[in-house]
Amino acid sequence: MKVMKPLPEIRLETSRAELDNRPLEKRVGLIVLATDHTSEVDFRRMVASERVGVYVARIPYANPTTPENLRKMQPSLSAGAALILPDEPLDAVCYSCTSASVVIGDAEIEAAIREAKPGVPVVTPPMAGARGLNAFGVKRISILTPYTVETSRPMAAYFAAHGFDIQSFTCLGFEDDREMARITPASLVDLARKATHPQADALFVSCTALRAALAVPGMEEAIGRPVVTSNQASAWNCLRLCGDETPRPEFGRLWAKPLAA
Repeated sequence: MKVMKPLPEIRLETSRAELDNRPLEKRVGLIVLATDHTSEVDFRRMVASERVGVYVARIPYANPTTPENLRKMQPSLSAGAALILPDEPLDAVCYSCTSASVVIGDAEIEAAIREAKPGVPVVTPPMAGARGLNAFGVKRISILTPYTVETSRPMAAYFAAHGFDIQSFTCLGFEDDREMARITPASLVDLARKATHPQADALFVSCTALRAALAVPGMEEAIGRPVVTSNQASAWNCLRLCGDETPRPEFGRLWAKPLAA
């Protein structure tokens, strides 16, 4: 049997270690679907830094992506927000589901999250998308989604209600968000070219499951117009709320724009 050496005496340091006010200056909360493969990765890439922390909570979700299933997430929003740094303030919270946001409603989502995080600025992807399109001053748009026709209808109604003239709307017919995450960024460039109407001034690409943020420069080059996507716009919106105005051309033209008051 191996003989153990005596353990060293453990000394308690009596001087107090210096503390920062926060480990990181800014905090962004992110609520994602249990099935989500993309939002967290995108926010790590686009938002997280030595200054800004991204803190994630996942809430229950079951495919297929139908308005009924999307609406079922609403009761979990407050509990999800409460799990993000309990009893500590956040600088923004994003609920990362575009289709559910238009089905549930921005106001209802904001109210549910503020039950757990009073006063926090709340961002939804369609809200951020509309703000991104407004940053370009455009009204005539095309929309591309991976959803079914049924799930796409509320998206069309949302952007029409926000004053946009929808020149064309294309959907891909997917029902499972895990499959949506497998659509290649290269194919999104081709789809953007097909989906953009000649009279549209910009393209909105919906869905936080899509790896569309990686394809924005290619899509913009292909169509010669601004492209706004769910995760790209949400990340941009959250960073602007954190006071970060840094242009990031690798994420598209939007990242040179300020967030309007």
